[in-house]
Amino acid sequence: MAASRIYLDDAGSAPVLPEVAEALTHVPFGNPSSPHSEGRAARAALDRARDLAARALGAQRTEVTFVSSGTEAINLGLMGAAKRLQKRGVIATWAAEHQSVLATIRKLQSDGHACEIAAVDSGARADPDSIPRNAVLVSIGLANNEVGTIQPVADVIERAHSLGALVHIDACAGPRWMPVPAGADLVSISGFKLGAGCGGVLLVKEGVRLEPLFLGGPQEWGRRAGREDVAVAVAIATALVICKREREARWVTAAAQSRVLREALLEVGATPTGADRRLPNFASCTFADRRGEDLLMSLDLAGVAASSGSACASGSLDPSHVLLATRMSLEQALGSLRLTTGYSTTGDEIERACAIIRVKLARRRGYA
Repeated sequence: MAASRIYLDDAGSAPVLPEVAEALTHVPFGNPSSPHSEGRAARAALDRARDLAARALGAQRTEVTFVSSGTEAINLGLMGAAKRLQKRGVIATWAAEHQSVLATIRKLQSDGHACEIAAVDSGARADPDSIPRNAVLVSIGLANNEVGTIQPVADVIERAHSLGALVHIDACAGPRWMPVPAGADLVSISGFKLGAGCGGVLLVKEGVRLEPLFLGGPQEWGRRAGREDVAVAVAIATALVICKREREARWVTAAAQSRVLREALLEVGATPTGADRRLPNFASCTFADRRGEDLLMSLDLAGVAASSGSACASGSLDPSHVLLATRMSLEQALGSLRLTTGYSTTGDEIERACAIIRVKLARRRGYA
């Protein structure tokens, strides 16, 4: 019997947790805004999910806004807050942030807002001291989605608040493995990367006002018009509860697994990427004189699902903007590879993956 495939792209989209799949079998179908019995059942399920999510995140229920994805959460957080700032001061972020953050910042800049995108160091780490003194809104990732670097979020919050600026945390990468530091004004979370399989959450600190992206009814505290998706809320709330309960133990296992993967990658000539302080499940690297898409194809044909920074932006084969931001050469940035383990990754899968890496990614004699 053929060996099963090995999934090492948890950072791209985590497999749906069994507890989430079970919870989704009990979701009422009614519209939570309807007054009939079916609608009331849906409203009760939505309220329970909101309470669960709030407790898991250490927030108030009125701070939880359910949305369709992490990208929407980022757009709503940044654009919604910026529209209330009336083009005063600077909106700041860093060059290695996720494309959804950078694209939103550039859109705000084209709309007339003053924006600054600061440099990062060789590990893709942001420097809190690079926040400009006239900042009014600062966006920082909890951890880099491509190389796993954990950012100095607490220091960014302290620096930004001392200047009177709001802070948005892109926490789409990270909450599966670590808590979100307290104190941010806006926090964006992706259900796909939690193991929820869908949706997103935007935490909005009490007192912070947003201009909605969607206009219509008063749903989600007036922040997001449209019929509430009860299934999304239930899935994300369930995943948040599981992640909070299990991430400490899962961290230990993932760290050991990723260390073994990194050792195998080093054996075949890879150069590690990211900082020493990173998410535990990341084994990211780059290969000089090779292309990420070729590496991915070799692994995929051998039964290993992985990802490459050069192919993470809408299927693009452009070089990794994260690695370019760390001052790697174009050639190095084109050869990036990211292996990320998940909650269900087994020791046998890691052993088989390493064997495949040593065979499929070893440089052939005469390779140009």
